[in-house]
Amino acid sequence: MLLALLVLALMAAILAAPLVARTIAGRRSETSRRRRVPRAAPLSYDPGRERRAEQRARELLRSCVNDEEWAMYRDLGFIRVAGKHRPRGRRATDARDTGARSAGTFHNKLEGPDARNAEPPYAYLIYPHKPILAYVPATAQLLSEYCVEFPDLTGDGATRLPASDDVLAKWMALTSDENRVIGRANMHLVGRQLDPARMRRDLWRLSEWERRRGAPGSVGTRRA
Repeated sequence: MLLALLVLALMAAILAAPLVARTIAGRRSETSRRRRVPRAAPLSYDPGRERRAEQRARELLRSCVNDEEWAMYRDLGFIRVAGKHRPRGRRATDARDTGARSAGTFHNKLEGPDARNAEPPYAYLIYPHKPILAYVPATAQLLSEYCVEFPDLTGDGATRLPASDDVLAKWMALTSDENRVIGRANMHLVGRQLDPARMRRDLWRLSEWERRRGAPGSVGTRRA
C-alpha cells in the first residue's frame, strides 16, 4: 500500500513539473519585461517647459535692451556694456592692475581716450551662464572675468535661470550699479573659466559684426 502511494506521488510530481516550470518561466519573463519598460513620466512633467521659458525670457530681454544690444545677442550670443568710469589721465596699463578688485581702481589706470572721446576705455561682454568679461575695446586686451550668479527663485525645481534671463539679470545689475556688481563678484584673471582664445575670437566676431553693420564700436554702446 505504501509503495503504491509513493508511486502515485512520483507520477503526480512528474506530470506537474512542466506546468510548474511554465508558470515560473512566465513570471520571470513578466518581471524582466516590467524592468525593461521605462516608467512613465509624471503627468506634471512638461518636456517643453524649458524651451517655452527661454522663449519668454528672450522676449523680455528684447523689450529691455536697445536694438543694437538685442541684435548683438541674437547674432553673437552676448551683449556688450561699456564701463562708466573714465581714466584720470593717459597712463600705461600694467597687467597686474587687473588684479584689483574694485572697478574704480584698475579702470582708472587703463590706457585709453580721454573723457571727451566717445569710445569707452573699457567694456564688458555678458554671456549666459558664464562670467562677465572685462576688456579694453581700443586694444582688445582682456582684463578680468567676474563670476556672478542669479539663481532661479521661481520654485519650479529649476536650478538656474533660462539663458536669456541670466543675461538680462547681469545686464540690469551692471547698468544700474556697476561698482556694486564688480565689487561683490569673484574676480579672476581671464582663463579661470573663460577661454582666452575664445574671448579674442568673440571680440573679432564683434568687430566684424559692427563692420558689416557699418557702425563703429562706440556708437550705441550702453554704458554701465
